[in-house]
Formats: sequence, C-alpha cells, structure tokens
Amino acid sequence: MKTDTLSKDTIVSNVIRQMNSGLEIEPITIPKALTSAAHILFMLGHTTESGLAGQVSARGEDPDTYWTQQWGTGFEEVTENNLLLVDGDLTVLKGKGMANPAARFHSWIYRNHPDVKCILHAHPLNVSALSMLEIPLVVSHMDTCVLHDEVAFVEKWPGIPVGNGEGKLISAALANKKTILLAHHGMLVTGGSVEEACVLAVMFERAAKLQLMALASGDIKPIPHDLAAEARDWISTPQRHRATFAYYSRLAEREIKKLMH
Repeated sequence: MKTDTLSKDTIVSNVIRQMNSGLEIEPITIPKALTSAAHILFMLGHTTESGLAGQVSARGEDPDTYWTQQWGTGFEEVTENNLLLVDGDLTVLKGKGMANPAARFHSWIYRNHPDVKCILHAHPLNVSALSMLEIPLVVSHMDTCVLHDEVAFVEKWPGIPVGNGEGKLISAALANKKTILLAHHGMLVTGGSVEEACVLAVMFERAAKLQLMALASGDIKPIPHDLAAEARDWISTPQRHRATFAYYSRLAEREIKKLMH
C-alpha cells in the first residue's frame, strides 16, 4: 500500500480534503432544508408521542426574522409552502396562521447568538426520560462525540417557555455551547446550518438512549477528552453534516410517502 506509512493526522486531512472536493451534494434552500429536518425528527420518533410539542426554525434573510412551522402542524405535516416567516415578536410576515407561542425563546437565542442559523427543539422519549432525572447528558460513545463539550444544562425547570424570562434563561444557559438539555422538558439544538442542527438533534436523542441503557447496567466510563475531541472534529465538518443530512432526508421522505398512501 502507498499509504501504509502515513500518520493518522495525514490520513484524516487527506480524507477531509477528498470529501470537500469529491463529494457532490446538491444545495437546497433554507425552507426545503427546514422541511426535511422536521420530517427527519418525525421519522425518528422525536415528536410522535408528544403531539405538537417542539419547533423547528431557521434564520431568514432579513435581520430579526426566522422561518418556523405553523402552530397546529405536526413535524410530518411541515412543507415548504406552509412554513411561516416571523419576526422576533412572532408576528407573521409571510404565510398564513400563527407560530407556536413557545417559539418565543428562539427569538432570544437568535438575538444573543449571531452564529446560530437554525434551532430545533423537541421532546423525544429518551431525552425526556433523562430530563426527569435532573442529570446532565453524558457523551461516551464515538457516534455521539459530535456533542462532546457542546451540551449545556438547565437543571431546574422554569415552567412553560412562552414568556421572555424563559427565553433569557435558556439563551444565557446555552452560552457558547451548541445544544442544551432542559430538565423536565426536552432538548434544544442549534447549528451554523440546518444540516448541522439536525445531525446534532439525532445524536442527542441517541446519546440519551445510550445513557439510560448503560446506567441500567453499570457505571458509564468516560472517553478521554483528547479522543472525544478528535472524534467530534472528524464528524463535525460541514460536508459530513450535509452528507449525513441528505441520507436522513432520503429515509424520511420514503417514510412520509408511505404515510400518504
């Protein structure tokens, strides 16, 4: 082999370069990506049991605006045509209907975290169960290392998130992290793109499920920080997020089509 003397760092760099230049993924609009993200979360059971709880959103082109779903619409019912463009007060600027009033805390996060382009919030089963224990999410598996050092924690439930106080609290608790576990509530993930946020949301629920299963059998052993950081950086490239998101999207669209027939 011509590469058998290369260092691991060199191999990783070469592979990332190949992915960036040779992996062709068709670009999609923000409304299309947000629709796919909603369908993906539905497919993976993040919303089915919790009814209309949860919101998807992504920044609009104009300042202080973002796209989100209509109140009363399930994640599997989201389409590019029924998304709403709202301002920070949840006033509808484009589309019909009203936004979920609980989306108010999205406004606070967008205002205070300019790098955030997408917010996904849901109450998936395993995250919800873990949130009842008032303990942080533990990242201790290679797949979930995308979340390494990226999970904040609100230990005490502040009540329903429809007021400004809850928005300020969640936005401040998020700090410089990308995701947050909300005690007695659920999860919130952010991303520099819809694709990144969706991948983090999928892995967040998987991490919670693994944590609950592992705790039932014994003590969870930590991953060394440097190895977890290495795995996070390997998984967390924009092209990797786009490729993973595209795969999830194909799966979700097949499931949605099954429901329609």
